[in-house]
Amino acid sequence: MQQGNSIIEESEIDQLFQQQIPTGVGEEYQRVFIVHPDVKWGSKKQTLTTAELQMDEAVGLVTTLQNWTVVDKIILSTKTPGKKRLFGKGNFQTLTERIKRMSHVTAVFVNVERLSALSERELEDAWGVKVLDRYTVVLHIFRCNASTKEAKLQISLAEIPLLRSRLRNDLANLDQQGGGSRYIMGSGETMMEVQQRMLRERELKIRSALEKLCRKRHLLRSRRQQRQFPTVSIVGYTNCGKTTLIKALTGDAGLEPRDQLFATLDVTVHAGQLPCHMTVLYVDTIGFLSQLPHQLIDSFSATLEDVSHSDLIVHVRDVSHPETVNQKTNVLKVLRSLQIPERLLNSILEVHNKIDLIHGYQPSESQGVPVSALTGQGLADLKHRIEAAIVESTGKLILTLEVHLNTSQLSWLYKNATVQEVSVEAAEGVASVRVIMSAAAYGRYRKLFQVTA
Repeated sequence: MQQGNSIIEESEIDQLFQQQIPTGVGEEYQRVFIVHPDVKWGSKKQTLTTAELQMDEAVGLVTTLQNWTVVDKIILSTKTPGKKRLFGKGNFQTLTERIKRMSHVTAVFVNVERLSALSERELEDAWGVKVLDRYTVVLHIFRCNASTKEAKLQISLAEIPLLRSRLRNDLANLDQQGGGSRYIMGSGETMMEVQQRMLRERELKIRSALEKLCRKRHLLRSRRQQRQFPTVSIVGYTNCGKTTLIKALTGDAGLEPRDQLFATLDVTVHAGQLPCHMTVLYVDTIGFLSQLPHQLIDSFSATLEDVSHSDLIVHVRDVSHPETVNQKTNVLKVLRSLQIPERLLNSILEVHNKIDLIHGYQPSESQGVPVSALTGQGLADLKHRIEAAIVESTGKLILTLEVHLNTSQLSWLYKNATVQEVSVEAAEGVASVRVIMSAAAYGRYRKLFQVTA
């Protein structure tokens, strides 16, 4: 222990790590003022959208949360988005005066992907209220919607960068006060060293727990593959109607779609039948978002592994949304960041959902399949398109076999293939059976029943 350094109790350190939400965002009622920095030029300027549409999305994020309301909002131009205060001196002063006049505001949401710890502290000191960014708000929405152990662990992992950021910020303040290098009784470590170690240990425990759940998911996936059920991953921008579409395709009454951002956080699998009677598994995934911080994507990457192992990706787009083109760009960007195999990326089946919301909708010449998951319009065509894509991607064979009904051939085919049609022929005890089956299953069938090619 060094002389001149005061000693702090272990309870003081524990207190720093007891917060479930290190950002200071709680479940309590929040009255939010939204600030959208409109970048006029440079690499950070958005080209596929407008400041107004970005503001609309920010409002949607806030109002998704229960007991959170937007009390005011402003779009403010900036040429200096990389600076601590984001805006030039004049705009920043105007903004500060406006915020300070609104005594009822409890938080300011700056609609940028991520604020640095330095910027966050600078803005909070200037405005006197909690300052949030997209990472903080989206993470809080995730936290409120998480229901399974895995989703909660992934959120805890996504919190680590925020904890590190706040830790650096808090310790910088302590250093200014001369307390950052205080030693802890009996440990031989400074306060900074202990907190950094505790954070590393927390991250390792979370990753270890997630790895165990990941192995369990691999086991479930291998069992599905053994049964040779084709898998279709449904992806799309948040609130595009993925869950509603899966419910319409499968008839699964247990699915409860919600008109809410990030309503689905946990990957769920639902069985459905195609027109050819083949059973397929539809995988419902977490929705994507523009400017979704990469740490959040990294935290949920294990869950999204199912997309990489699917036989087909169906990209659902809300074509009634004014930002549908920008949303498509963001979804494809996230998929590429997940290192999805090229064969899957090149064979994505695009679905244009919510056509019932477009007055006088007319199908375009694009490759998208127009549907309304809510009314059922276009679903029959979509099922046929999915069927054709699955047959192509899995390399399944479509065969017409001559089956002797006094053997177990037909029952074997029902168990190991998709039987489409059975026609009893004139010859007694013989049937013509149209099936879809894998090459491996066909090989086993030929060997078992001594069928020649």
